[in-house]
Amino acid sequence: IATDVNTKLVFTNGPAGSAKTYTSAYCGLKLLSDRLASEIIYVRSAVESSDHKLGFLPGAQDDKMAPYLEPFKDKLEELLSPVDIRFLQEEERIYGIPVGFCRGANWENKIIIVDEAQNLTEKELITIITRAAEGSKIYLCGDAMQSDIGNKSGFTSIMDIFADDASKNKGIHSFQFTEDDIVRSELVKFIIQRLKSLT
Repeated sequence: IATDVNTKLVFTNGPAGSAKTYTSAYCGLKLLSDRLASEIIYVRSAVESSDHKLGFLPGAQDDKMAPYLEPFKDKLEELLSPVDIRFLQEEERIYGIPVGFCRGANWENKIIIVDEAQNLTEKELITIITRAAEGSKIYLCGDAMQSDIGNKSGFTSIMDIFADDASKNKGIHSFQFTEDDIVRSELVKFIIQRLKSLT
């Protein structure tokens, strides 16, 4: 479903280690390889905790975004050779932007991977999902258990709005992963199972 031509928007909610970002990166790279998309844009909230924001980091936009691109970079290194990664970066076929730079964008024939979507407000998520023009796909990856913005998160509420058959018919799909889907390690699976008692 994720790479189907009729799929436009994919919500993936699940615990840490359930390969949400990896799967999205794989799908994006496949579509890029098949020439069904021109580039991959990685979008992530600059929120790491309630006390840290992108603006506190020194340097230009690229320098500030660098720490937030690490998860995406890790997935690329698992899926591609260093030569391929360097080529795609030099050709500006893969790059990251902060969520604040999405307003006013018009994404045509692009793959947008939104990571840590649970750290985005409803307003931010609406801004992102309304940027998609013809030929684009948006993958929204989130873990409702790990929101750093508490009840300001709009991830679950926006996902729930589109969790019906009418949305599926428009190419919008929602997936809910559980601790049984964790592939990172048995330790992480055990930890997540135990932590469920806190929620």
